[in-house]
Amino acid sequence: MDFAIPSQIAAMREQISQFLVEKVYPNEQAWFDYDEKAYPACSEDHPEIRQLQAEVKELGLWAGHLPREAGGMGLSIMEYGLLNEIIGRSYFAPRIFGSNAPDSGNAEILWHYGTPAQHEQFFWPLQQAAVRSFFSMTEPEVSGADPTLLETSAELIDDHWVINGRKWYSTNANGAGFGIVMAKTDPDAPTHLRYSQIIVPADTPGLTLVRPISVMGHTTGGGHWEIEYTNVRVPAENLLGKRGSGFAIAQTRLGPGRIHHCMRWLGQAQRAFDLMCEYSTKRVAFGGPLADKQMVQHWIAESAAEIQAARLSVLHAAWQIDQAGAKSARIDISLIKFSVAAMLMNVLDRAIQVHGGLGISDDTPLAFMWRQGRASRIYDGPDEVHKMVVAREILKRYGYPARNV
Repeated sequence: MDFAIPSQIAAMREQISQFLVEKVYPNEQAWFDYDEKAYPACSEDHPEIRQLQAEVKELGLWAGHLPREAGGMGLSIMEYGLLNEIIGRSYFAPRIFGSNAPDSGNAEILWHYGTPAQHEQFFWPLQQAAVRSFFSMTEPEVSGADPTLLETSAELIDDHWVINGRKWYSTNANGAGFGIVMAKTDPDAPTHLRYSQIIVPADTPGLTLVRPISVMGHTTGGGHWEIEYTNVRVPAENLLGKRGSGFAIAQTRLGPGRIHHCMRWLGQAQRAFDLMCEYSTKRVAFGGPLADKQMVQHWIAESAAEIQAARLSVLHAAWQIDQAGAKSARIDISLIKFSVAAMLMNVLDRAIQVHGGLGISDDTPLAFMWRQGRASRIYDGPDEVHKMVVAREILKRYGYPARNV
């Protein structure tokens, strides 16, 4: 296997890294402060971020997840993953580089499944960052681990879908132009054919932003929202893809999306690792720098090993998707989803511990990264579900009865 990073991608990684150092890291705290003070607005609409988006487009580094004909960079999953490893080091960078969730996933499924009219009305404004979007799937009364239990319904009446239900963790719903809603359209169909995805403009009557969801004690304008759908009517042509294909479309975005997440987590882990190492050389206790202490050296060595192992696992999964599609990499995708999330939390915890009281304050990015990172073990499928998928697939190879796996 060739582990060398292509020269073009290596150059882009260096370019992005320099961009972050010069134009993103120095402004992060101000953008966080803006987020809090301007609530319920959000930092993603900050004029400085808008300006940086324009600069990124000029540099040709915009929307690495999309093909060239869709206004993106036309990169493979592995190539884009290598860029995302750098972009993921800052909370704000994905938005600046046109690849933030859930917009990136929504753009992908709109491009692949949308009609020409949907491209014109929804995809291109989203791709150009003229609007933001949200994805409404999770429900407060239903286990997110089993989406076949979702209750939000959509009934086709007089050429309109009439949607009723309640969703939460609809990220970026505040100020968004539209959302994509997973709703039950065919309750009597086979389980995985009961649901469809429907595009809903955010100003549609009956769509109510109930409340922002506080995450680990923090609520920001661009965060997660609970939404009530009460007789929300949208035209029948707002159906995304075929009727009953909601789960199939969801899987289209989840496979590559998990690669994107994992590479961003690697970027965050690497930044936390760098902060830990740098601080350990400067902070003095018990007669010398923390870097002299055997326990701290132990944490640094463990973190380096875990980051390296996780990175190679993610790149291998991305390579498999590029070679044969997401279905062939199903086990690897589930493996990295829970193992990289665990690695991220391990490294963050050690970095916070080395920083002591400073680490649990918001004077460094570590506490924020930890609060955001803890959710990595839950969204896009909780750890337990991915471990179950991996174990079942492996046990099949050993002739374990299918009924038990």
